[in-house]
Amino acid sequence: MRRIRTLITSPLEWQMTALPVTHPALPVVAERGGTQLRTPKPVAVVDSREQNPFSFARFQGWFAGVERKPLALGDYSISGLENECVVERKSLNDLARSFTVERPVFIDRLRRMGAYPDRLLVIVAALSQVKSRYEHSPANPNQITQSLIATLAGLRVPFLCVESHELGEEIVGSYLYQVHLYHWLEANGHDRRLTNDDL
Repeated sequence: MRRIRTLITSPLEWQMTALPVTHPALPVVAERGGTQLRTPKPVAVVDSREQNPFSFARFQGWFAGVERKPLALGDYSISGLENECVVERKSLNDLARSFTVERPVFIDRLRRMGAYPDRLLVIVAALSQVKSRYEHSPANPNQITQSLIATLAGLRVPFLCVESHELGEEIVGSYLYQVHLYHWLEANGHDRRLTNDDL
């Protein structure tokens, strides 16, 4: 008996190839009635103690500038919103160490972040790497993963995993830009939406 050949493979067999497209000219624009609002660009703040920091040089259209100075909390923020916006960045090794050897200090840091209106923990590793055995650490991947979930559920600090330093730069840059934009909209009598009946 002849086998019938399937023309389209099952979605279960599909595999996505990660080929990120280049970043946009602006992360988002705000408009009202189809007209784009003229909004100022933010100044990104990078903690001066941050080693191998994200560089926002590729995103010149997004920021009016980048300032390096000590931050009270976190690694990145926006000028003028340092007490409202905090972004903490962790490499995979740093994350494992922070949730084990340095746990009390890191948990205190996360609790303080939870008090900020805009907060984000960025891990420069895929979630599948967080859940896998670590080459240079005896830390248990299940404990690290569950600590992240507890950070999200208990402390209400959201986290994002990004696969590369470059992607992390873009995601954090976009986050800072959008936090600034939403603050600007509220401060200037607009509702907290990019467009009518949208985000």
